[in-house]
Amino acid sequence: MRRPQWHWWVIIPPVLLAALLFGAAIGEVSIPPLVVLKVLANKALNAGYAVDKIDEGIVWNYRMARAVVAMCCGAGLALSGVVLQALLRNALADPYLLGISAGASTGAVAVTILGLGGGAISLSIGAFSGALVAFAFVALLAQAAGGGVGLRAAGVIVLAGIAGSQMFNALTALMITKSANAEQARAIMFWLLGNMSGVRWPDVLSALPAAMIGLLACLWHARALDAFTFGSDSAASLGIPVRRVQLLLIGTAALVTAVMVSVVGAIGFVGLVIPHAMRIVVGHRHAILVPASALAGAVFLVFADVISRVIVPGQVLPIGVVTALVGAPVFALILIGKRTSP
Repeated sequence: MRRPQWHWWVIIPPVLLAALLFGAAIGEVSIPPLVVLKVLANKALNAGYAVDKIDEGIVWNYRMARAVVAMCCGAGLALSGVVLQALLRNALADPYLLGISAGASTGAVAVTILGLGGGAISLSIGAFSGALVAFAFVALLAQAAGGGVGLRAAGVIVLAGIAGSQMFNALTALMITKSANAEQARAIMFWLLGNMSGVRWPDVLSALPAAMIGLLACLWHARALDAFTFGSDSAASLGIPVRRVQLLLIGTAALVTAVMVSVVGAIGFVGLVIPHAMRIVVGHRHAILVPASALAGAVFLVFADVISRVIVPGQVLPIGVVTALVGAPVFALILIGKRTSP
């Protein structure tokens, strides 16, 4: 059955705007919607409405900054999941399961706690380096295990990813235990679960370009991603430079993941669940799947961030807790649905 060709580029702006307004309006402090709109009008249009400075700071510097960064992170992680699942031909591939998030966390913690680089290396560069090292480790391990092709290769890559993820998580825990004091350890463990409490507008300057790079790279290679879902041989037969495109897209996925982890910590299930859910809605063509996944990931993480702020009165939960509580049941339903579908 031919699926409807949704005009994604038309619906994306109003959906993103609605999600931003929702993220700015809802929080632990009750602010009337009219005040929220006045603050946004002042900042966006220089409207000049008289509003309380505290309300203005909460809406613009706290909630809106978090909503924009959440959108970028959700879109970026969903795109990374789309790329990895297509290139590896594995439904379970995502930055979290393949150890990329764990490696990025290890790199970021090494810079923060051990002072790796002596101040010359930023948190983002440390996270990116860790992500590349982790992915190289997983790839070499899978190759050494003789994955071959087909379903066995997919299973070997997943198992290698689990081993790599566990190893880098253990390295992170070792560094925290050996070198961090109690306050640092608590802050880092909270951050590793996905923490947006410290997000402000300067973080947008790193998250937004990374998400845009991921989106443009995926859209530019949408046809190649379609071909890779049938295997590398099929892609090569269509004239696609297999090795170069694989390195470019995997490097892009690692870059996007590393930047997002350096900003908000490791957030699971977004890269795993969102691409599967969008395939059910829009099909498998990456020209549509890529923008649909980016949009759904962005909206999902904005809602998850709002839930993390309001679900426990007087306390902000790590956003990774919310994505796991929502993502795990949804992924289970998707698996059951695929099993029972004809």
